[in-house]
Amino acid sequence: MSEKNRDGKRTARERLAVEREKQKAAEKRRRTLIVSASIVCVLGLAAVIGIVAANVGKKSSSSGPVVAPSGAQGKDSLAVPVGKDGAKSTLTIWEDFRCPACQMFETAYRPTLHELTDAGKLRIEYHLVRLIDGNLGGTGSLRAGNAGACAQDAGKFRDYHDVLYGNQPKETDDAFAGNDKLIQLAGKVKGLDTPAFQKCVKDGTHDSWVNKSNKAFQTGGFSSTPTVLFGGKNIYQDQTLTPAKLKQMVEAADRG
Repeated sequence: MSEKNRDGKRTARERLAVEREKQKAAEKRRRTLIVSASIVCVLGLAAVIGIVAANVGKKSSSSGPVVAPSGAQGKDSLAVPVGKDGAKSTLTIWEDFRCPACQMFETAYRPTLHELTDAGKLRIEYHLVRLIDGNLGGTGSLRAGNAGACAQDAGKFRDYHDVLYGNQPKETDDAFAGNDKLIQLAGKVKGLDTPAFQKCVKDGTHDSWVNKSNKAFQTGGFSSTPTVLFGGKNIYQDQTLTPAKLKQMVEAADRG
């Protein structure tokens, strides 16, 4: 092999080596940029979470006066009544508008509850709590609870109550935290979407009342929603309970 050929091959190998080093350096810079970008995204997310948590804390710690909705009854006026006061049976329901189990209960039992309350045989006392806010964060339980109380002021609680459950978002979706969403849903209840209702929702008029109800739920030793009490017994824990069985219990009490 001539000296010229050897020099040519050596030069080619050197050029190849230099090119490989350039590629390695470029790959290293690319990985560094990717890692750096990832760190920024994580830090950005953490910052957003921190801001959201701070805002949730501010909204959740409503310290305004406790304003019970019109017609609220029971201890500390924490119960929203549905049905006639003279009914022989009373069903006490602790519920959370964000709670999927509450929605399941309402979907299965609503026709029976409506039938019995309309017939004057059953009176229901609804207590609104914020269990999901506490478990998953957010303020949807609080905002929806306040809106429900605002609907009670307008004499439209039961209809709006049913609309909220009929349009309940996924448990992890805090859509009810938006007042605009709650006001939009009020449009499904005839005569509810009024300036007075909108102001009540936006002002959080009953926020402290919902928080007080939630505290009563906790101090009462309850741990899940819905908690459904009939004669002081949590009948929802009875796996044999059905709408038909509940109807039989109420009608038996009505007959005396």
